[in-house]
Order: sequence, then structure tokens, then C-alpha cells
Amino acid sequence: MNFSKRSRYGIRALIDLAEHTDSPCALCEIAERNNISIKYLEQIFSVLKKAGIIKSIKGPQGGYFLAGNPEYIRISDIIVTLDGSYFLDDERLAPGQKGEAEALAVQETVIDPINEEVHRILDQLTLKKLTEHAEQTNQAAQSMYYI
Repeated sequence: MNFSKRSRYGIRALIDLAEHTDSPCALCEIAERNNISIKYLEQIFSVLKKAGIIKSIKGPQGGYFLAGNPEYIRISDIIVTLDGSYFLDDERLAPGQKGEAEALAVQETVIDPINEEVHRILDQLTLKKLTEHAEQTNQAAQSMYYI
């Protein structure tokens, strides 16, 4: 299973874009608001742009924006775009190989159920749900009164 900083930063930056839909966002602003290196974010956005998850406009009023509605951008798609598969590696061995039965037991009772559950969660989770959660967290933090 792979859920790298690349995917984590990419998702954070996409949440930021979903929160700031009034105009295209400059990469430096996204990087600053999320404490991510601009060079690293450039690499991430290049991949997301090629995948059609984000678009960009060049020029002084340009920047990045989501290519679609956050309600339809699945977290599973973002992770696959940035990291490849998020599934645990198969434990299956070639037929007749020593340890085949034991490896199959691990595969069918541990790895397959974990992969199915992770896929179920990530496939149902959308950028909109994460954005709503982030907005609620920001509102709660702003309404706290400190002495």
C-alpha cells in the first residue's frame, strides 16, 4: 500500500483549490497556505494536470483551478494518479511452489479484505467531503475564544 507525501500534499492542495473557487489560484499561494514546497507542488500539479484533475490559465490573472466538480473527484483517483496502486502487494505464489498454501491463506484472509475495504473507503470519499470537513474545522477553530 502506498499513500505517500506526494498524495497527501496533492490532496491538501486540491482541497485548497476547492475552497478557493472564485478565481484561479497561483501556485505560490497554494504552497504558502499549505506549507508545501513550491518546487514539489509544481511536480504534483504537473501530474494532476496531465490526468485532467486540474486545469491552468497562463498570464498575470492565471493560476490553477479544478477541472471538475469536487463532488465527482474521488480520492481513490487522486492517489492512483499520484502514487499508482494503493493496494497491498499480492502474496500469491506460483502453483506448486513451497509455501503456496500459506501464502494463499495470507492473501485471502488478510490482504484481500484489507484491499477491498481500503478501496471501498477511498472510492466513496470525494474531494467535496474533505473540503467540507476542512471548512468545518476552520470554522470551529475561528470560533474558539482564547484567554
